[in-house]
Amino acid sequence: MGTLNHTFILLLLPLLLQFYSGKSELQLNYYSKSCPRAEEIIKEQVTILYRKHGNTAVSWIRNLFHDCVVKSCDASLLLDTVDGVTSEKTASRSFGMRNFKYIDTIKDALEKECPLTVSCADIIALSARDGAALLKGPEIKMKTGRKDSKVSYVAEVDKLIPNHNDSMSLVLSTFQSIGIDTEGTVALLGAHSVGRVHCTNIVQRIYPTVDPSLDPQYAEYLKFRCPSPNPDPKVVDYVRNDLETPMVLDNMYYKNLLNHKGLLLIDSELVSNPTTYPFVVKMAADNAYFHDQFSRALLILSENNPLSGDQGDTRKDCRFLNH
Repeated sequence: MGTLNHTFILLLLPLLLQFYSGKSELQLNYYSKSCPRAEEIIKEQVTILYRKHGNTAVSWIRNLFHDCVVKSCDASLLLDTVDGVTSEKTASRSFGMRNFKYIDTIKDALEKECPLTVSCADIIALSARDGAALLKGPEIKMKTGRKDSKVSYVAEVDKLIPNHNDSMSLVLSTFQSIGIDTEGTVALLGAHSVGRVHCTNIVQRIYPTVDPSLDPQYAEYLKFRCPSPNPDPKVVDYVRNDLETPMVLDNMYYKNLLNHKGLLLIDSELVSNPTTYPFVVKMAADNAYFHDQFSRALLILSENNPLSGDQGDTRKDCRFLNH
């Protein structure tokens, strides 16, 4: 009898560990029976949107980071301010985020095919995956089965999402708390290879004096793009993250860092910090290595504390809770 009990416990243990990790519901091809074309539809819509508005692919990657770092990958980010809910989009760390309306486009296509089946959290995850591929980044196999949050965590956003002026140790600690190591953190910051940064996030590096860690010619270019030390946040004054390959998710970002052309303070810190510098050098030399590490880290991020069962919901409209 004791042997039987022992055997039963050994069989049960992996299931208990799965349940405890919060990842028991995530699996490849989660919608294979309930909505067989789900991933295909998301990819189709992401591709159509990319061809019309190339910057949407960048937005999808940023969405994943902002959603998953705050508590859980649960689409709490997408909730609008209404009926007692205050949107996470109103937090200061959400400054510059855009293209949310196109999430509705993807969701509408899925609702026509499979009503109330595919979660908004999975749309965030899969659109980031497909966006990265369209930006000539890695092809990533991503699990699905996330549920949507029933609350907004607006009060937590500014606490949990690192600022571009934060110390590297704080950034590393933030990622470490969700299971991403230093190598993975350096790779994820490689998402700064694409997209753009508003002048409000740059001016402290060039006014009143230029940050000595910046290449002088690059600093002059930044001043040209951001001529005022007090830019209007409502005006679209920005600088591309990477002038060489601005819409390619590649290792040019790391090459720029080694040439003292890190746009944000946190970018430059990757080079000045002794724990991150070796990975910058390695990624600058090997794009395939960068892609491998980016894929690994993005998968860990995308599986952070997913909701399962009754913990979450599948929203009909990603901007509002179901009623």
